[in-house]
Parts: sequence; C-alpha cells; structure tokens
Amino acid sequence: MLLSIQDLKVAFRMGKQGGEMQRQLAVKGISFDVPENSTVALVGESGSGKSVTAMSILNLLPENAEREGRILFQGKDLLHTGLRELQAIRGKEIACVFQDPMSSLNPVFTVGQQLCEPLIKHMGMSPRQAWVRAEELLHEVGIPEPKRRLQAYPHEMSGGQQQRVMIAMALACEPKLLIADEPTTALDVTIQRQVLELMAKLKEKHKMGLLFISHDLGVVGEISDHVVVMRHGEVREKAPVAQIFSNPQDSYTKALLACRPSLTENPARLMVIDDHIAGKAAQQHGKAKDPNAPVVLRAKGLKKSFWFKEGLFGKKEFKAVKGVDFELKKGHTLGVVGESGSGKTTMGLTLLRLHEPTGGEVLFDGQDLLKMSGPDWQKMRRRIQVVFQNPYASLNPRFTIGQTLVEPMEIHGIGKDHAERLARATALIQKVGLPEAALHKYPHEFSGGQRQRIAIARCLTLNPEVLVLDEAVSALDVSVQAQVLNLLKDLQDELGLSYIFISHDLAVVKFISDEVLVMQHGDVVEQAPVQELMANPRQEYTRKLLGAVPRGYQAAA
Repeated sequence: MLLSIQDLKVAFRMGKQGGEMQRQLAVKGISFDVPENSTVALVGESGSGKSVTAMSILNLLPENAEREGRILFQGKDLLHTGLRELQAIRGKEIACVFQDPMSSLNPVFTVGQQLCEPLIKHMGMSPRQAWVRAEELLHEVGIPEPKRRLQAYPHEMSGGQQQRVMIAMALACEPKLLIADEPTTALDVTIQRQVLELMAKLKEKHKMGLLFISHDLGVVGEISDHVVVMRHGEVREKAPVAQIFSNPQDSYTKALLACRPSLTENPARLMVIDDHIAGKAAQQHGKAKDPNAPVVLRAKGLKKSFWFKEGLFGKKEFKAVKGVDFELKKGHTLGVVGESGSGKTTMGLTLLRLHEPTGGEVLFDGQDLLKMSGPDWQKMRRRIQVVFQNPYASLNPRFTIGQTLVEPMEIHGIGKDHAERLARATALIQKVGLPEAALHKYPHEFSGGQRQRIAIARCLTLNPEVLVLDEAVSALDVSVQAQVLNLLKDLQDELGLSYIFISHDLAVVKFISDEVLVMQHGDVVEQAPVQELMANPRQEYTRKLLGAVPRGYQAAA
C-alpha cells in the first residue's frame, strides 16, 4: 500500500478561555488507503476537512494544528518523522498541486528558475542539466514553445498554463504520490478537461498514486478509481467510483450528486443538500417567462480595444470585444459563455462603463449609456448593477454588513433618513436568506456563499432593473452554488430583474438562462435560446465547450 491513513484526528488550538485551551476538531478519526498507481478522490463541501486531511500528510498545517493517528507512506509513519527527513520527502517522494497557481508560483522568479530549484536540490543536477530537464517537463505537460516559456514570469501565462507549470514542478522529481488539491476549480471547462486528461496520462506514465481533492463529483467521476466522501470532518462513504455513481449508500453522497446543475435535466429549482437529505422532491415547473416582455437593454456593435506599447513610439491594438449585438428582455436572463480570453468579462464591464468602450452603443430605457455623463449617468448607474466573481475582494473588510448595505443608499439618496435605510437593509439581508444579526458582523465572519448573498443584497439596495453577474457562482461549492442560483431565480420572479449571467460553466448557464451568447476571441460565434443551443449547437466551438463539461463516471465509462 502506497499511503494508509488510519484513525487520523486533526485539531486546531483556538486559544485559552477560562484558563483552558480551546480546540476545534477539524478531522474526526478518518481512515482510507491510496494504493500504488491508482487515483483516490476526497470529496466534500468547504469545511468538510478534505484539504486539512491532505495537508496533514506532509504536515503543511499551521503551527496551532495537532495531529493524532497514523499516516503510513510506504510503511513509514509520517506523523512521527523528523522535520529534516520530512523535507527530503516533500517534493521528491510526495508532491502537491494547489488550487490557485498564481499564489503558489513565485512572481519574481521565471518559470525556468522555479522548475530548476527542486531538480538541483532533490535530484543533484547541475544548473545546465536542470535547465534541459525543465524544458522537457514543460513539453511533457503540453506547454507550447517550452524553451521560450522557461524565460517567462508566471503573470505572463494564462491560468491553465500556470496550472500546467505547477504540475510540471510537482512531477520534476518523479514522486510516488501526487496530492492535487482542487487543481481545476478556477479553470474553464475546456482547460479543466485538458488538465484532467493530462493528470490521468501522467499518472499512468509515471505509475504514481494520485490523491485528488474536489467538491465536484462530476469531475471526480472522470478521473478517480476510488472515492472518499467527507462531511464535517468524518468519512460518510468510501467505495469504488462506479459504486458511488450507480449505487450511493449515504444520503449525503446522494445529495452531492443531486445538487449539481445538469446538461440533460431542467428543474425549476436545484436541490440543496438539506432538501435532499430531508427527502423533499425537486420542483419541476417554475414561473413561465413572458415571450413578449419589453426589451430593457440592447447592445449594438459594442467594441472594446486595449493599446500596448510596441517599440519606442509605436502602439499595438488588442481588440478584446469586436462588435457584440444582443437584446435583453425584462425578467429574462442572457447567459454569456466562453473560455478565458473570449472577451465575455470585458464585454460585461464595458456595458457598465467600468471599461470605457471604443465603439457601438448600449440602449437602456431608450438612452445610450455610453454617451451619458455627470448626474444623468449617476442616476442610470442605480438601475444597472454588478456582482463580481470574488466576494472576498468585493466587500470592504472594514465595514460591517449593515454599513456595506446602507452606504450605497446614502450616496444615491434612497430613503429619507438612516432609520429607513437600515430598515431596508434589514429586509434585504433577510430576503437573501441571512438573519438580521448579520448586519452587525464583518465580511470575514461569513463563508464564501454567504458573502455572495451579501454582495447580491448590496446590489438590490438601489432597486436595479439589470444585474450583470460575472462568474458569480464559479468559486462556490456545488451545494452553496445551488442555493445562490435558486436565490437569483426567486429574486427574478419576485422583482422582475433581468440578468446578464457571465460564466464558463455551461451546466449553470443552462439552468438559469433563457438565451445564450457564445463568445470566442472577442466575437459572438453563436446566439440562440438555451434549449435550442444545448440540443443543436451549430458551431464547432460550442460543441467543444459542451463536450468538455464533466459528466461523471457513467459518461466516462
């Protein structure tokens, strides 16, 4: 057995209270094995303990962590291994690939320098030998022009390429075990597909074990041999991947499988974990959309270019958005999909004039948003709002939630006094499913899903008619994602809101959208009602996007 975790407990010291040390138990006595040349997936929501379990293997936990049990790697108990010996194992025998490559790669060193470091340290290579091997590694993970890319810095590469560099670094010393912690969560479906196929291929080539951590059972079904399902620090179920998908035993496993949006089914609401465990049935029919609803927003030939210096005096134009046309009806949702670099986010930000456009017009209530200025534009900004991808960065950490909600009302003169604004903030925080007590707390006291609800409530303070949602659920667990998507649908039905929903996840877009706009390299390559586009995509690029969506074990089998 390559790795055997036996009765592992992990607690975090939280400081003294009443003279006694308080401990938070994050992992509560779990056991599982990773055989040689096989892939074992740890699955669960945020807070389930899966990443803590993985980081316990090499003791990459903070100083206030305490571990008990046994972690046997090729028979050696890593829990009782000295730091010097553990450092020799890290990177050489056991390597890690983390979720966010940009925070894992050093921004001040080139890719080549970072690849050479473990080769020189662990493999005893000379700098020249390491440089040759680094080029081979970049070629192996599918990065074009590897010799030139060795000289590049991380910020000069796309997210998918950065993740490939991380995989190359992890494989540099030919480890026996690779730990991959949410390695595809932030990637587009096509890049995610490439990274999953790459990891599976490299695992076979190098005959190594792979511990793959994810919250998405659709992804897990395509790469794993065995699955370990965790919740609240405990193992709820472990079984071969075929059994998990065809005959799950635990109610939590069944709920995880049920709450992800599907490309085949079309429920009015997504099931959430607690609903499924409680045995509630899925709601199949939602509120019908009015096909004759008035158009609230119309874009004509919307363009956005960026200019870069070229040579001493020259400029080079990069056309990010090349002339987009669409209509958005009241109470409807326009989904915008495409890979990174397709121009979908730039298009959304240009609509809001967070990027100044270089051409076209955007008609809202009969007026061109792109030509407005001063007080007229300020009034119009109330009516079209944005929810960003990262709720951690979009909320002011120094403001309470109450201050966050009241401030935009004060700026735009909504409500006659502070008491009225606070009453409105209270009603809105409850509308998005949070208690009134949340108003007195700060953003760091909430989970990612709760913060996204707060961001939505902040938008609603101004009575908007249109919301631009830029990857608003892509950073969330599938169960939390389901809650936020259901909330968006409820708010649309209740308030008649219109959404521009930007995403790389076609299953999510199918659930929430009425019409879909597919972008590639700044152009709209296809536009159609959602059911028509999913059933009969006309463009090869759209078919490629659909084909890359993880469908779980059965589709892969």
